[in-house]
Amino acid sequence: MIRIEGLSYTYDDGTHALKRVDMDFNAGRSIGIIGANGSGKSTLLLAVMGVIKASSGRITVQDELLKFGKKRLRQHRQHVNMVFQDPEKQIFFSRIYDDVAFGLRNLDMDEKLIHKKVRSSLDKVDMTPLGNKPVHFLSYGQKKRVSIAGILAMDPEVILMDEPSSGLDPQMKESLKRIIHTQSRDRRIVVSSHDMDFIYEVCDYIYVLSGGQVIGEGTPTKVFLDKGLLERASLKMPWLAAIHAYLGFPLERSAKELFENDRRSKNEEGNNIGQFWNDTSGYKRKDD
Repeated sequence: MIRIEGLSYTYDDGTHALKRVDMDFNAGRSIGIIGANGSGKSTLLLAVMGVIKASSGRITVQDELLKFGKKRLRQHRQHVNMVFQDPEKQIFFSRIYDDVAFGLRNLDMDEKLIHKKVRSSLDKVDMTPLGNKPVHFLSYGQKKRVSIAGILAMDPEVILMDEPSSGLDPQMKESLKRIIHTQSRDRRIVVSSHDMDFIYEVCDYIYVLSGGQVIGEGTPTKVFLDKGLLERASLKMPWLAAIHAYLGFPLERSAKELFENDRRSKNEEGNNIGQFWNDTSGYKRKDD
């Protein structure tokens, strides 16, 4: 699908934002790109979108080199599109329906087909009942879902998400996790974030950036149990990996899986994960 080879980017002031980055987005259905602030994550996504042109290296999409002519970029963005960190930068219309339909109308698509695609996209992000509501009445999290719906309506093969969990409350984060899990069945999802708990749960392959360079890659368990790698990248271990590494609890990919394992085993092993979670985050298990 998308391969990045030797990609470098230098800002006008001489800052090296990316340094010979190699990535293969065929490595998983949902790819995580992690790193501290300033590590090059957003710059990389902008390069993949064709918003900025790399100083050197190459990006290929379906074995074709990314080119920067107006027509070629227009075609490229029908296959690869991006959900920006701030939804305000991606919402242009006062009514939700019209905003989601914006990209499709630019393609001169038949209005009946547009209606079908818009309704389907709103349904995928649980926003169908609010389709005619003015955008300025929405919460930040709802606006983020509208921006995702607008991208889904275009039906790209690859969706890039820059810090998608930023600014979301816990309920909205859970909703976003479900959207990513569902959509990654039909397309590639690439998520850039410094939210390690979020990345650990939604991604199946991860690249670690530091100072514009890839310093590690692999499955979530491989990356997040490598304490040395995380220290070099100035990142923390996700809580699910941490309680495995430091407290010996089973290594699971979600709280739900961990609690289900706990219910099966605590009579035999004396585990008390529910109490640990209560003490550290205020979560209350239904059967406590």
